[in-house]
Amino acid sequence: MSDPSPAEGVRQRNLARLLRLVHLEGPVSRATLTETTALNRSTIADLVGELVREGLVVERAPDPSRRVGRPSPVVAADARVVAIAVNPEVDALTIAAVGLDRGIPLRERIELDHLLTPDESAQLIAERVGLWRAGELADARVVGVGLAVPGLVRAADGLVRNAPHLRWTDVPLRDLVADATGLPAAVGNDATLGAIAEHLFGAAAGFDDVVYLNGGASGIGGGVIVHGMPLLGAGGYTGEFGQNRPGIASEADRRAGNGVLEDEVSRARLLAAVGLQAADEPALAAALEAAGTGAAEEVARQRRILSTALANAVNALNPAVVVLGGFLATIAAPDVPGLTALVQDQAMSANAEDLEIRVASLAEDRLLIGAAEAAFAELLRDPTA
Repeated sequence: MSDPSPAEGVRQRNLARLLRLVHLEGPVSRATLTETTALNRSTIADLVGELVREGLVVERAPDPSRRVGRPSPVVAADARVVAIAVNPEVDALTIAAVGLDRGIPLRERIELDHLLTPDESAQLIAERVGLWRAGELADARVVGVGLAVPGLVRAADGLVRNAPHLRWTDVPLRDLVADATGLPAAVGNDATLGAIAEHLFGAAAGFDDVVYLNGGASGIGGGVIVHGMPLLGAGGYTGEFGQNRPGIASEADRRAGNGVLEDEVSRARLLAAVGLQAADEPALAAALEAAGTGAAEEVARQRRILSTALANAVNALNPAVVVLGGFLATIAAPDVPGLTALVQDQAMSANAEDLEIRVASLAEDRLLIGAAEAAFAELLRDPTA
């Protein structure tokens, strides 16, 4: 295929710009698109018309509350354009259909009593996609599969270099899933994708310098946003905060010898404190709230160690906001100002003076939305590809 002409290239970029705007901002009037892009009204009408014909956006009647000036149709991402988002974990495989409009019409958590193999993961995904496309997604345009994996994922080709809790090493997961489903696949580290989701749509929206830590069944991972862009590192492995060795002020707080952060600040330890084998985050939060002194002491211990790890991150990266997801949000939520104060007490004063700590606002959707963004990336880059 020949390269596009300069005019075609400009048109492609303008189509991508409009599609990304309605994807990120939600329904937007044509008038707002004209103002935001500085393109004229006839150009906007032409571009929107092409996106409608491509089945990527829909136009709706003008907002009836608008009483001044000429009514302007509203442009919205077509909910029938969906990505399949997947998060394999040690205790479950979560799979969802995420719309280009950010709706999540389908979601399933498949509980497991064994560790998933890569081949089993690909097969389970293919089975669910097949069932959904024969049923609820019969009228949908499924553009691809995005996978948020708790481990090191090579940015260049989606190779899972090491997902230690799943016991996956050098797994070509992208190719396995693409072959099983017949759909394009994209693979990323779960916490990196969670950081992207929270930056675009959640607690870090509007901030350009962000540290995100996610706590899950497989441990603690993280993502970093610098000047509005994900910081991936040379191979794509940035953000492994859980593998850092925390400073622990009191030996009485130490539980894991010379363990790393995720050995001390641990979902498994929280579950043990409330006598549960497994629970999703809302159930764990409810159990901790209802539990007695022993559980409260474990939460306080983990908060103290977490605060030191966060202070180190603040000193190194100087973020405007730190966002905590998963079980880290669970232990932070009861007293976010108190945790912020613990971090500020240990960080350099200039680095932490305007720091905000926030709980991930996308809650259990964060990794699914991040995985969907990976699957939508090519479409958003070139809507006509």
